[in-house]
Amino acid sequence: MEISRIRALRGPNLWSRHTSIEAIVSCTEAERNIASLPNFEPRLRLRFPQIKFLEPARDGCPVSMAHALEAAALNLQAQAGCPVTFSRAVETVQPGTYQVVVEYTEEPVGRLAFELAEQLCRSAREDTPFDLEGALSRLRELDEDIRLGPSTGAIVHAAVARGIPYRRLTEGSMVQFGWGSRQRRIQAAETSRTSAIAESIAQDKELTKMLLNAAGVPVPNGRAVADAEDAWLAAHEIGGPVVVKPRDGNQGKGVAVNVRTRDEVLAAFNAAYAISPDVLVERYISGHDFRMLVVGNQLVAAARRAPPQVVGDGVHNIGELIEEVNKDPRRSEGHATSLTKIRLDNIARATLAKQGYTVESIPPKGEPVILRNNANLSTGGSATDVTEDVHPDVAACAVEAAQMVGLDICGVDVVCESVLKPLEEQGGGIVEVNAAPGLRMHLQPSFGKGRPVGEAIIASMFEEGDDGRIPVVAVAGTNGKTTTVKLIAHILTANKYRVGMTGTDGVYIGSQRIDTGDCSGPRSARNVLLHPDVDAAVFETARGGVLREGLGFDRCNVAVVTNIGEGDHLGLNFITTVEDLAVVKRVIVQNVAPNGTAVLNAADPMVANMAAVCPGSVTFFAKDVHHPVMTSHRAQGRRVVYVDGDAIVAVEGKNTHRIALADIPLTRNGAIGFQVENAMAAIGAVWGLGIDWETVRAGLKTFINDAQSAPGRFNLFSCKGATVIADYGHNPDAMHALVKAVESMPAKRRSVVISGAGDRRDEDIRRQTEILGDAFDSVILYEDQCQRGRQDGEVIRLLRQGLANARRTTSVKEIKGEFAAIDAALADLSEGDLCLILIDQVEEALAYIGERAAR
Repeated sequence: MEISRIRALRGPNLWSRHTSIEAIVSCTEAERNIASLPNFEPRLRLRFPQIKFLEPARDGCPVSMAHALEAAALNLQAQAGCPVTFSRAVETVQPGTYQVVVEYTEEPVGRLAFELAEQLCRSAREDTPFDLEGALSRLRELDEDIRLGPSTGAIVHAAVARGIPYRRLTEGSMVQFGWGSRQRRIQAAETSRTSAIAESIAQDKELTKMLLNAAGVPVPNGRAVADAEDAWLAAHEIGGPVVVKPRDGNQGKGVAVNVRTRDEVLAAFNAAYAISPDVLVERYISGHDFRMLVVGNQLVAAARRAPPQVVGDGVHNIGELIEEVNKDPRRSEGHATSLTKIRLDNIARATLAKQGYTVESIPPKGEPVILRNNANLSTGGSATDVTEDVHPDVAACAVEAAQMVGLDICGVDVVCESVLKPLEEQGGGIVEVNAAPGLRMHLQPSFGKGRPVGEAIIASMFEEGDDGRIPVVAVAGTNGKTTTVKLIAHILTANKYRVGMTGTDGVYIGSQRIDTGDCSGPRSARNVLLHPDVDAAVFETARGGVLREGLGFDRCNVAVVTNIGEGDHLGLNFITTVEDLAVVKRVIVQNVAPNGTAVLNAADPMVANMAAVCPGSVTFFAKDVHHPVMTSHRAQGRRVVYVDGDAIVAVEGKNTHRIALADIPLTRNGAIGFQVENAMAAIGAVWGLGIDWETVRAGLKTFINDAQSAPGRFNLFSCKGATVIADYGHNPDAMHALVKAVESMPAKRRSVVISGAGDRRDEDIRRQTEILGDAFDSVILYEDQCQRGRQDGEVIRLLRQGLANARRTTSVKEIKGEFAAIDAALADLSEGDLCLILIDQVEEALAYIGERAAR
C-alpha cells in the first residue's frame, strides 16, 4: 500500500460538510481484497481491538487495505477523544487506486492519525509490533496542545450554536467571529471591544485600587514598596497579616497571602520581585476567595475558589496524596481541562512547613492540608459555583469595578466571609480586577453547576438575531462564471454595498484589485471574508479549489450554477465524465443556507437536477419559459427568470418584473445569447438577496463589459473598420457559444486565432477546432506560453486534426507565439471583417490588441 498524496479539505467539500483529510492510496492486487491476505484482519484487531469496520464496502467492492486505513485513521482519532464520525474509501477509475477521506477536528491530528494508521496496517500485514497506547498518547497530546482551550472553546461553541461563523486566526486563542464588516475578534476572554487602556489599568494593581477607591468600591489599603525592608515597613504600618504581590502579575504568580512575620514578608517580597520589580503590600482580608465574572454590565457567574489541598487518610503521605489527586482526568498540566494538576514546588513545601508538615508527612484521616495560600485554578485550586447566592450589592460592586476600569469582560476577585451579604457589613473587599479572565471555574466548577458564560460573551458581541454574516454569493459552472460574478458584484455595488469579489483575474475589494492571478479558490474567498471593509461577497468557485481544499465558507446565501459543459478539465483528479463534474459543481448548492437560494439553469438537465439537494429555495432561469422545468416551477408559484420577446422577465406567483434587453448593454440588445443567460443568472442571484428592482435595473444598465471591467470576456475592439473580439474561451461549450454570438454579427469575412490548453483531453482540444472550422473562413493556430505537460507542437497537431473536415475554413496558418499570431490576424483585416482572438495571456494580450487597434 502506498499513499501518494494527502490533502486537507478545510471546508464543505465533495464528500461531506466536515473538515477532512483526503488521501490517494494505491493497493496491490492482493491488497484490493484483505480476505486474500492471510491473518491480516485478526492481526489488525489484535493490535487495535476497538477498530470498527471490515464490513462489505458501500459500493459492493471487496474490503481493501484502503478501507482498513480509513477505519484505522478514524477510530484512532475517536479513541484519542476526538469527536469524529465520518469517513469514506472509494475506488477510482484506476483499479487499485482509492480516495480515502477521514474527518478531523484539528488538521495536524488528522494528518498524524493517517500516519499512524498506515503504520498500524503495515504492522498487521508484516506481523510486526505496534504500540497502540503510544500512538493514542501521541494523538491525545497533540490534540490537547493545539485545540482551543476551555475558555475560548466555550465562546466558539456558543457562536456555532447561534450560526455565527468563526475562523481561528492563530495557533493560539485568537478567533474571528462573523465575516467582513460584521466581524468581531477575541483572544481568549478578550474581545475586539476590550480597550488596551483598560487592560493596562487592570495590570497595574495600584492604579486599579486607586480608581476603585475613588468610585467607593471597598478595597484593601496598602502601598508600593521599593525593597524587602520597605515591604516589612509597609506591613508594620498596615498592622496584622498582609498580602505581598507583584504590581502587574496574573494567575496568582508571585502572590503570598496571610503573611505575618518578618522572614515571611522578606521571602514573599523576593517571590513577587521575581515576577515584577514593582511590588505591592496590602492588608490581608480574611475570608473566602470569590471570582465574579462580569460581562458588559451584568454579573454572569460567581465561584468560590479553594486553594489546592489534599485530605489525609491516615495511611499515605502528602506526596502520595498529591499524586492520587492529580490522577483525576479533569486535571492536566495546562489549561486544556477544567482543573490543573497540583504542583509540588518550593511554594508548596513552604506552605506545608507553616502547617508543620513535610512531603513525607502522613496527615490524620480527614485532615485538610493546604498546598498554597492562593486559590487560582492555574495553581491547582478548585471552584464551587455560587452564582445564585450573590447579594445584589455585591454584584453591583463587581459591575462597578469592571466599568470603572473599562473592561467589557472582567474577572473581579473578592475576598469576604460570604457573598450573601454586602461587603461593607463584613469588612470584605475587591482585591483584583482581571482582563482576559479564565472561564474554566464557571464552565465546569468542581462543585455546583456550570454557567453559560460563553453564550453571555457572544450575546455581548452580537445582538439577538445577528449571526455576523454578510451576503455571500457563490458562482460555479463551465462557462459564464466570471462575467456573472462581475455583474452580480456591480449590482450589489449599486446597492451601496462594499463588495469583495474573487475570480480568475484576481481579488477585488470595491474597485481595488488586491491580488492578481487565478483567485477562484477557497483561500481567496477566506481572505475576502477576513476583510473588514466588505459588506457583501461574490465568489467565482472553480472546480479545482473545491477538489483541493473544499469551499472557503460554511454556507452561502445564493449559489449560481450557469451550466455544465464538455471538456472542462475532464480527466483530472479522477473527474472523468460530465456527470462527475456536475457532482463537484453542485457542492455550492448543497451548502446554500436554509433561507438561501440556488439559481439554476433549467435548460441544462444536470444543473436542473441539483435542485433536489438544495437546502433552500430554487430560482430557475432559461430563455424558453415553456421548458418543462420552468413550466412546473412557475405553476407552483416559485421564482423563474426567462426571455419574453425583447425583455428578461422575472416571475414569482402573480408578481412580474420586466427588464428590456435594450437596457442591458452586455447582451447587445439580446444578440449575444450567452450574455443573456449570464444576465438572467445575475438577476436571479440579486433577487435572492432581496435587492430592489430599481437598483437591479440601474446595475444592469451601467455594467460595461470591456477589457477593464471583464477582461477576456467577449471584449470588443475596432481595428481598420473591422470588429475584433477577444475572449478567454477554452473548451468546446465556449466555442459553441462564441460561434452562436459571432453568427449574429454581420461580417464580410470571419477569422479566428486559437491555441489549446495542454491539460485538456485530446478529444476536447480537437473538438474546439471542429466547431470553429464550420464557422470561420481562416484559422491561425498558435501554442500557449505554457504547454501544461505537452510536447512542443503536440497541441497544434491536435488542433489541425480538428480542422480536417472543416466545412468553411479554407486557410490555416501556424504562427509561433501568441503576439505574433495577433499581429498576423490584425494585418489581414479589411473593413467589415470580424476576427475572434482566443487569448491565453489575458491582460498582456488585451493591452497588446488595444494598442494595435488604436494605431
